[in-house]
Amino acid sequence: MKRILLLALSCLPLYAQAEDVAKSIALHGNKQGATACQTCHGADGGGTAAAGFPRLAGLDAGYIEQQLRNFSSGKRGNAIMQPIATSLSKREIPLLAAYYAALPVPASAAEDSDQALLSKGEILATRGDWDHEIPACFQCHGPDGKGMGSAFPAISGQSAMYIASQIEAWKFGTRTNDPAGLMKSVADKLSADQVEAVSTYLANHQSTNGNQQ
Repeated sequence: MKRILLLALSCLPLYAQAEDVAKSIALHGNKQGATACQTCHGADGGGTAAAGFPRLAGLDAGYIEQQLRNFSSGKRGNAIMQPIATSLSKREIPLLAAYYAALPVPASAAEDSDQALLSKGEILATRGDWDHEIPACFQCHGPDGKGMGSAFPAISGQSAMYIASQIEAWKFGTRTNDPAGLMKSVADKLSADQVEAVSTYLANHQSTNGNQQ
């Protein structure tokens, strides 16, 4: 037991060093072409709702790592993220993913919306629209949209602009890295009104549901 404890203690400096590397990239970039993550995603990882930059804080580490690798390989296209991800080393990507996954989810301000739109969005998120073969968002993304592992990220509390833009990306085929084409099949069935309703509801859901972890 004593040897195990000593081994664990000897690893602590390595963990601290890894966190320092990730934090430095998040706040300052890596001086190899990757700009500071905070420029778009905020110092707390909460994202920039008005510009459509998503929250990273508290997302599953496996999901973040997969998206960075997909940006780097070109499997997921984005004019801003592709050159940044390409400039990250194979070691830096998982370190950044772990860093953001460990950050607490900052409280987000409620976005402007009317109650009718929120109610329509809530139905889609919690019950779906089975008359049109649309499953509930929370069926895959977990209770209250808090995420389910690396395949289905947390969606509650993300900005309406980001959620809507990703649904449109799947609908028109500019994003194709969803598991088994699930999001593509859902996005194709959503009307413009439904996209607006569900993205608005999800953006506001965290403010009434408390912080995600």
